[in-house]
Amino acid sequence: MMKKIVDTARQAFATGKSRPLNFRIEQLQAMKRMLTEHDAELKQALKADLNKNDCAAFSYEIMMLLNEIELLIDNLPDWAAPEPVKKNITTITDEVYISREPLGVILVIGAWNYPVQLCLMPVLGAIAAGNAVVIKPSEVSEHSAKLLEKLIPQYLDKELYPLVNGGVAETTELLTQRFDHIFYTGNTTVGKIIMTAAAKFLTPVTLELGGKSPCYIDKDCDIDIASRRITWGKFLNCGQTCIAPDYVLCDKSTQNKLIEKISDALKEYYGDNPKESADYERIINKRHFKRVLGLLEGEKIAIGGEHDESTCYIAPTVLVDVKPESKIMQEEIFGPLLPIVTVKDEDEAIQLINKGEKPLALYAFANNKKIIKKIISQTSSGGVTGNDCLMHFTIAELPFGGVGHSGMGSYHGKHSFDTFCHKRACLIKSLSMEAVNKLRYPPYSQKKLEWTKFILMGKLNKKKLALALLPFIALAAAVIFKFRLYKRRIQVT
Repeated sequence: MMKKIVDTARQAFATGKSRPLNFRIEQLQAMKRMLTEHDAELKQALKADLNKNDCAAFSYEIMMLLNEIELLIDNLPDWAAPEPVKKNITTITDEVYISREPLGVILVIGAWNYPVQLCLMPVLGAIAAGNAVVIKPSEVSEHSAKLLEKLIPQYLDKELYPLVNGGVAETTELLTQRFDHIFYTGNTTVGKIIMTAAAKFLTPVTLELGGKSPCYIDKDCDIDIASRRITWGKFLNCGQTCIAPDYVLCDKSTQNKLIEKISDALKEYYGDNPKESADYERIINKRHFKRVLGLLEGEKIAIGGEHDESTCYIAPTVLVDVKPESKIMQEEIFGPLLPIVTVKDEDEAIQLINKGEKPLALYAFANNKKIIKKIISQTSSGGVTGNDCLMHFTIAELPFGGVGHSGMGSYHGKHSFDTFCHKRACLIKSLSMEAVNKLRYPPYSQKKLEWTKFILMGKLNKKKLALALLPFIALAAAVIFKFRLYKRRIQVT
C-alpha cells in the first residue's frame, strides 16, 4: 500500500504540475482556507488530545501556520527567482546564477505535542519549494491526526500530497520506500531509526529532535520578571514543548527567591488549583504520564507534585537541590517538572552544560548582556533566547533546528524553502571570444600558466594588468568602430 502511495506521488511530481509558482501559491491558499474554515474542528481536536483551550490552540498552532503561509506567498516569487552570483574575469560576459529546484517526493513525519503546527509547518515549506509531500501525522495525537486525514484531501491535490495515518507499522513500511528528503520531528531514538532507513537510499534528512535545554539565571537579574517568563515557557502545554526550559542553573540564594516567584506566577496563571484551570493542558496519554511521574523518584519537591492518572494530570512541579547525576537530569523531561541545579556562577554553569549533549535551545537571564553573550560563545545549542523563553521560535527569519543530538537541518520561513530545494549551480556561456579560452587548452606551457595566474589569482601589477587587458580593449575598440561605421552607413542610406 505504501509503495503505491509513494509511486503515485512520484508520478504526479514527474508531470511537473507542482513546479509552477501559481500552482504552489494556489495550494498554500487552499491550506489557509482549510485552517480558517475548520478552525472550530481543529480546536476541538486539540482539546481532545491535549486539553488545549481555544486561545492556546489558535495562538500556538493555527495562527503560526497562517503567518507562515502569508510569509511564503508574499516572498515566493523572489525566493524562487534565479539568484545571480559574483563573476570572475573569465565569466564576465556569461550568465552565472543559482537555480532552486524542488527535491522531489518529501516525507514529513509530524509530532504529537503540537500536532497540527508541527505536522503542517514543514509541509508548507515543501509545497512552496515545488515538491510532492507524503504527510504522516503522529498517531499519538489521534483526534488531530484523524481530522487532518479527513481535511487534507478536501483542499490539497490528492496525488501530490497524500496523508498516511497509522502507527509504528505504517511508519516502518513508509521508511522502506525511497524519498528525496525526510523531515522528522520527535525524539532522538526514533531520529536514529529514521536516519538508518534514509541511509539505504542516501536520502537527506532534517531531524528536529529535543534534548535538555538549560536555563541559567544570573544572581543580579530581575528574578521577578525572569520567573514569570520561565514559568510560562516551562509549563506551556504541560511542559510538552521541545524547546521548554528543561532545568534551571542558578546559585543557592537565587534558588530560594525563584521558588517564591514561580509560586506567585503559577497562581497568577492557573489559580490556586491548576487542575481546574482552563489554561492548563494534560499529559498526552498514560504511558507518558507514568514516564514523567517516574522522574520524580528521590527528588525534593518545592512546588506541586500532585497528580491524577485518570485524567493524565500532573501539577506544575518545581524540584530543588537536584544533583547533576540524578535520573531526572539524564533524559529530556517533556513534562511539567522543573529541576533546579545550584551552581556558583556562569562559569560552572557553562561547564555543566558542556558535559551533556548539545541542546535544542538554551536560555540565559542576566541584566549584564555580556554574561549572556559569554554563555553563547562558550556553549553550543540549536538556538538561544536571552532574558526570555521560546521566543526565538517565533521569528521566521531565524533558522529553527538542532545541532548534534538535538537534530540537524533547520526550517521556518526562507529556511524551510531552502531546506526543500536543491541549489543548482548554473553557468551559460556564449560561443564567442574563443581566443580567451586558449589558456585552458593543450598544449600547456609555463607562459600559459603565468597568464592564468595573472588573470585568475589577481597577481597583475598595473603594467601587467594593462598588457593582460590589451586584447579585450582592442576587441572592444574594434566593436565600437564597426558599430559607428555601420551607423553612418544607415544614416547615409
